[in-house]
Amino acid sequence: MTGVVPGPDGLPRCPWGAGSADYTAYHDDEWGRPVHGEAPLFERISLEAFQSGLSWITILRKREAFRAAFAGFDPAVVAAFDDGDVDRLLADAGIVRNRLKVLATIANAEAVVALDGGLDELLWSFAPGGDRAAPVSTADVVAVTPESTAMAKDVLGSAGFSLRASSSRSRNRVGSSCR
Repeated sequence: MTGVVPGPDGLPRCPWGAGSADYTAYHDDEWGRPVHGEAPLFERISLEAFQSGLSWITILRKREAFRAAFAGFDPAVVAAFDDGDVDRLLADAGIVRNRLKVLATIANAEAVVALDGGLDELLWSFAPGGDRAAPVSTADVVAVTPESTAMAKDVLGSAGFSLRASSSRSRNRVGSSCR
């Protein structure tokens, strides 16, 4: 399905945003909007890693538990997590309990703390210049761009990040729209 569809309230939305209340709220309030700040960006990177192999709705429904478990995704706090914290996280039924993903999140927090200039500056340095036409249909929304590939492969990899991907399924792209 492409284009827009009416949601339960009659407002036009991307097809995926017109279903469950969780997706509708995410679509209307977050998707395609710029995100700035160390903790919000670290949260997005972390949740993307936890989402790997799962549906995004699973992560959305567990997001508050993730925020509580990972200290609001404060990179400095998460970077200081120890083996006791890992055990606590692996016992937390409110989050996805995957040892590799938990350890990657802690390692990524350490990488964020070590960055010169911060995560916000680094990630936004990959934002495409100029205006891009807003997608007209879901077929126009690409999962991978040259910028996302360069960011994931070249920079985040060399900065010590793990479990990174160049595809965010366009959930957090600036200017993404089905409207």
